[in-house]
Amino acid sequence: MLLLAVDTATPAVTVALHDGTSVLAAESQVDARRHGELLLPAVDRVLAEAGLKLDAVTDVVVGVGPGPYTGLRVGLVTALTFGSALGVPVRGLCTLDGLAYASGLEGPFVVVTDARRKEVYWARYADARTRLTEPAVDRPADIAGHEHVVGVPAVGAGALLYPEVFPDARGPEHQSAAALASLAAERLAAGGSSSPGRDFLPALPLYLRRPDAQVPKNYKVVTPK
Repeated sequence: MLLLAVDTATPAVTVALHDGTSVLAAESQVDARRHGELLLPAVDRVLAEAGLKLDAVTDVVVGVGPGPYTGLRVGLVTALTFGSALGVPVRGLCTLDGLAYASGLEGPFVVVTDARRKEVYWARYADARTRLTEPAVDRPADIAGHEHVVGVPAVGAGALLYPEVFPDARGPEHQSAAALASLAAERLAAGGSSSPGRDFLPALPLYLRRPDAQVPKNYKVVTPK
């Protein structure tokens, strides 16, 4: 087994290789505006560090979000292209699950990432491997008193942005493909699971809201006569 994991759903452009037992190589760069520019060179460097070629990959794992439209689609399109070219499965995982897994927390907590527009993406977890709720997007003030948020630690960059709502903010701040790959390897070894939040997802974007770029209102369409 050789898993190639990528995630661009957050400002972190992150890539990792996992052989089913351990992470062979990994790289992360935090730059919210250069996902397309940074991802493929990072894949090349990770393969070179591991002394392997792309054709050795047997599975591709990709973070499906939630995340902003432009960054998220870079990782998904790249993962699907690799899967098609190599003839290997492409497995989706919720980006928040990767952050939860990397936290290593054993009790209840929430994962919170920055959704921009003064909003956050978030979900509640029972432990580092078990998500209890579907990912959601909300204004922090609107969930400040929510039963899933009050009194529990919060993991991720979104929590650090709003300490008045998430006073017990903890690391990791950014997504890690190494954690995503390790979680995927665990799930593959277990043969998958029917439990909520413990299985793979289709390699489709989880946006949760409309993209920032939209056709202007009252746009006049000009057609040839």
